[in-house]
Amino acid sequence: MADIDDAARTEFEAAAFRRLVAHLRNRTDVQNIDLMNLGGFCRNCLSNWYRDAAEASGTSMTKDEAREIVYGMPYEEWRRLYQSEAAPAAEAAFAARPAHD
Repeated sequence: MADIDDAARTEFEAAAFRRLVAHLRNRTDVQNIDLMNLGGFCRNCLSNWYRDAAEASGTSMTKDEAREIVYGMPYEEWRRLYQSEAAPAAEAAFAARPAHD
């Protein structure tokens, strides 16, 4: 791999994050429980990590503010518009997986 300075690496990571968030905003058909079962993280995890990073740098942020950054709208609105009841198989798979951060 080519040598990448810290500023460029941060720029690339930020671009990848923005692309991931845009992708998740467009894929409203993919439920958080499915993301958790397949990838071990979901939109809420991503918003928690974002909030953790903000607070580590001294920026206060509420859970709702971080979720709105990831969801592109207030979380409750996203839930009302896009969240469906989890399938029993998805709930069973979620219950059987190891705990996460």
